[in-house]
Amino acid sequence: MSDTPTPYGAAGGLVRVYPARVIERPTPGLVWLHGGGFAAGDIDMPEADHVARTLADAGTTVLSVDYRLAPLPDGWEPPAAEPGRERAGFPAASDDTLAVWDWLHAEAATLGVDPARLAIGGASAGANIAAGAVLRLIANDRALPALVLLAYPTLLAEQPDPDEALRAALDAQPEADRFGRDAVLGMYENYLGGSVVGAPLAAIPGLATADELAEFPPTLIVAGDVDELRVSSEHFARTLAAAGREVEHVIEPGTDHGHLNRPDEGDAASLTLARFAARLAALSS
Repeated sequence: MSDTPTPYGAAGGLVRVYPARVIERPTPGLVWLHGGGFAAGDIDMPEADHVARTLADAGTTVLSVDYRLAPLPDGWEPPAAEPGRERAGFPAASDDTLAVWDWLHAEAATLGVDPARLAIGGASAGANIAAGAVLRLIANDRALPALVLLAYPTLLAEQPDPDEALRAALDAQPEADRFGRDAVLGMYENYLGGSVVGAPLAAIPGLATADELAEFPPTLIVAGDVDELRVSSEHFARTLAAAGREVEHVIEPGTDHGHLNRPDEGDAASLTLARFAARLAALSS
């Protein structure tokens, strides 16, 4: 495992490389983005480090991106040890992700990675950044991932209300009810530095139409069971299906938002990572 400056290293950015623990090379490669509401999180949190270690142990070389975070929203407590690096809203995190994507392509041989078996993914806000980066690749006719992995993503700024069953589950588990319409909208306004009206599609990937998703890569989405953000992932999955794209949407039983960041709480994180590892292993050159 190593922390490596990337082309955006002048801004303090790093990518942490987790070599696959296998004898045979080349391996699949994965660019991975942690969550944190666009304004929090780091590559040491379990949602980054534990995920990367687990998938590397299963045979994938993982690049965990230390992307630039958005400004802290009003009322958020600053981290105890804030990195000496600028904060910036969209498109900074997306730019950083694409820089790592390009770096992975350029260094594939050195990293022992198969350029035909590259994936991108993330959790929560990181899943948004990953999906948005793919849309930018499509728009610019650039090399696409062979697979997209999204864990409990947020993909819509103006989130539809949950259906009756999900609303009842959230009411019965109020500690999981953290992502109502106002909270989600405020998170995106902070990320964008203003109104979400007219925002770039890469910042709100759930707004993409079927035509705009016509080239989107095969996608696996794992949603939380009692998680209001599930509404946006279900919407995105339906649009991908309408576009004729390969998409699998799984609800991980018994989970609320962020279960990959709590790997010691039951088997849910292990189950989700096993799903991801299986799809990565199935990639063919």
